[in-house]
Amino acid sequence: MSDSNQSSGQSLNLRHIIGALLLALTALCMGACSATRLGYQNAPELGYWWLDSYFDFNNAQSLKLREDLASLQAWHRETELPIYVNMLSGLQKAALLDTTPEQLCRLYGEVRPRLQAILDRMEPTVSTLAPTLTSVQLDHLAQQFEKRNRKWREEWLDVTADQRENRRIRQMTERVENFYGRLGEPQIAVLRAGLAASPMDASLGHRESRRRQQDILQTLRPLPTASQGAASIASTLRGLLERSLDSPDPLYRNYLEKLTQAHCRTFAALHNSSTPAQRLRLLETLKDYQDDARALLPVKR
Repeated sequence: MSDSNQSSGQSLNLRHIIGALLLALTALCMGACSATRLGYQNAPELGYWWLDSYFDFNNAQSLKLREDLASLQAWHRETELPIYVNMLSGLQKAALLDTTPEQLCRLYGEVRPRLQAILDRMEPTVSTLAPTLTSVQLDHLAQQFEKRNRKWREEWLDVTADQRENRRIRQMTERVENFYGRLGEPQIAVLRAGLAASPMDASLGHRESRRRQQDILQTLRPLPTASQGAASIASTLRGLLERSLDSPDPLYRNYLEKLTQAHCRTFAALHNSSTPAQRLRLLETLKDYQDDARALLPVKR
């Protein structure tokens, strides 16, 4: 729900390569209960096809990735979903109360380790697949980067400031209304004021995205011909992951920290302006997600 999705997530980065997406976030981000369960159950297949659009895997690579994504989902269902159930319980207790920016930022801090757990789990898969990628596949990856970059530039950079702001407001309103129901004009005004005061910088975010893309390509291209052992390759890819999660650019790290804090302020103000009916809607939505998570837990035998 943040502008970081716009600034750093417009194209593939290593978090997506390793996590193969969807597994951790589906239960929290899909709009309807039936869609949540269906999306989670099909996450390995959806994740595979999304990644294949970037790499165009051969048969052996496809078989390995499909097996590992299925294994990842089984692990996630057993290990991570119970954590989500507990997190959703805590969110329900807070849904009817006012909140603070500090509380929301702490919640963000609780979510990040869940993503990290998925990345760690998929690291062996990446270490196995990365050295098998051919120059043709990496050229395809580079082309996909540019294709998505062009689309993102058209939507976020090659527009006026008013057009960019209106797009942000529209997207954010739609996402918030999935939880609270329809927003009134005073609440949209709160959202608009918060986003206007946010330090979101599309050009800086785009620069960081390009850095990550080049880092990925420059790291992956030498692997098939390098005389590195498995441990060395794993170390190389771990370094790439660390740079993807935590940018080596201090300017960008500072920007992202300020952006996160601004979002916490905005959504605290928005939640505190919500009506009792909207808070009840939020509570029911969180309960529905928790029911979905419970229903997706493995059956105990």
